[in-house]
Amino acid sequence: MSKDNVIDMNDKKKLELEWKKYSKAGIFFVIIIVLLGILLANTFIVKEGEYKVIRQFGEVVRIKSKPGLGFKVPFVQSITTLPKYQMRYDVSSAEINTKDKKRMLIDNYAIWKIDDPKKMITNARSVVNAESRMEEFIYSVVRAELGHLDYDEIINDEKSSRGSLNDKVTDMVNELLAKDNYGIVVTDVRMKRTDLPQENENSVYTRMISERESKAQEYLSKGDADKNVITAKTDREVRELLSKANADAEVIRSEGEGEAARIYNEAFSKDPEFYSLFKTLDSYQKTIGDKTVIVLPSDSPYARLLTGNTK
Repeated sequence: MSKDNVIDMNDKKKLELEWKKYSKAGIFFVIIIVLLGILLANTFIVKEGEYKVIRQFGEVVRIKSKPGLGFKVPFVQSITTLPKYQMRYDVSSAEINTKDKKRMLIDNYAIWKIDDPKKMITNARSVVNAESRMEEFIYSVVRAELGHLDYDEIINDEKSSRGSLNDKVTDMVNELLAKDNYGIVVTDVRMKRTDLPQENENSVYTRMISERESKAQEYLSKGDADKNVITAKTDREVRELLSKANADAEVIRSEGEGEAARIYNEAFSKDPEFYSLFKTLDSYQKTIGDKTVIVLPSDSPYARLLTGNTK
């Protein structure tokens, strides 16, 4: 028998011991990896602006709202996410009747958020169902409130009560949602558009144009009246200024004439004969023209002056 065919039993036992040793280590590592995988698979992160809902066999057992890490029971519990931030929902446009029996189409939007996730899940089941119920309440409240207003009060900016109406609708919708425990809160309801049925548009536009023209004519009439008042006031002030200026001019003129007369008197009183000659010459200038005919005695002083005889 050759040595190659001889099996050493001690070596075989050593191999079996080493294999068992490595097998146990491998099984241990596999178990560790599986446990880590299960742990990671059942770890969840709660982000800012969201709720994490933990369900067990479909029932809500826990809700986490603070940001951080969380854990769930493997194979038994499940995680769903709900938004914590405010959301916008466009309400479907609907037709309503006003107080004065006119039809109009309204289009609203709502700003809302989930306030109590457990109530929302219990009564609405989902976000879609919660929005559906909210839309029904909004339509019902808006239809009832606008039904108490005339058409002009809704579309006319000067007569509109939309501001207070929006707040009132928001409060009433929240009351209905709270009554049925839907766990959601409406922050604001706004009317973003009002339209008319096609058959009513032309008549309403015609009336709106007429109202605007009437308002424009009112503004023009008021402008003309204000213009007349301003013009009359200005004319009166001008007349007063001219009258005062003329009076001042007359006073100045009379004072000047008086001063001139005084100077003349002082000058002429120094030589009475020169004054007499000056006045005579002045009378010639005023009485004699190109076609003047004067009949005088030849020995009159006037005639002597005209003929140059001053003796």
